[in-house]
Amino acid sequence: MVMNIKRKLMWLLLSVLLVTQLYPLLWLLLYSLKTNEEILTGGILRLPKVFQWSNYHDAIFSGNYLQYLTNSIFITGVTLVCTLALGSMASYAIARFDWKWGNAMLLLFIIGMMIPLQSTLLPLVVVFKKLHILDSYISLLLPYIAFALPIAVFILATFFKSIPREMEESASIDGASVNRTFFSIILPLTVPPLTTVTILTFIPTWNEYIMAATFISTDSLKTLPFGVYSFVGKYTTNFGAIGAYLVLASLPVILVYFLLSEKIAKGMVAGAVKG
Repeated sequence: MVMNIKRKLMWLLLSVLLVTQLYPLLWLLLYSLKTNEEILTGGILRLPKVFQWSNYHDAIFSGNYLQYLTNSIFITGVTLVCTLALGSMASYAIARFDWKWGNAMLLLFIIGMMIPLQSTLLPLVVVFKKLHILDSYISLLLPYIAFALPIAVFILATFFKSIPREMEESASIDGASVNRTFFSIILPLTVPPLTTVTILTFIPTWNEYIMAATFISTDSLKTLPFGVYSFVGKYTTNFGAIGAYLVLASLPVILVYFLLSEKIAKGMVAGAVKG
């Protein structure tokens, strides 16, 4: 009897969470398919009389959506590749190599997690201007990777510490080098934490606006978050088109999250017992 009550309460809680998570998405989708008159007259979840697919046409072609999307994919993709590569190698060196500066380096990365992004804007503008890389992809990639590495190293180093050393000792006895051991034996085991790092890097990089607006002035280099703000300012009175642009801007994040969400929990708890 008690178990049935607990099960029902759990299902009730999960149902409430499901509704609260899906409601904004459903509202935004319906919002993007309505006319201004239907939006202003209320009926939040009421279906539109005629689906206004022209809102999406305006968002894609009048809002330079494809251009901003391409820039965001490139910036986010390079950031992910560099973060995963550098983070995994640095974490392995910190967690598995017996050197006296290992804990100090890990502490340095953890301190890096505490640095506010806003406090670095002015110094970075000055440095990038002197290096002549302001208003370029590099001016975004360097800080994005730098801010993504601390959390990546923290998660991956914790996981590497939980792996039994016997696996590496066996590989060493068989004549495997450090590089061969890392890439062939250790790295394939890190899929769950690497997935977690991917999610935690992808979402903030994809949605980042402050640095993109500060470091980039050329319109052809702008990322999708800037496109959202630009489109909202340009189509202030076309509420349906604004909703369509917001749907298109959030769609990649939703797709990536649902594709990788199953491995997030595994990655977050990986190494928790021994780490």
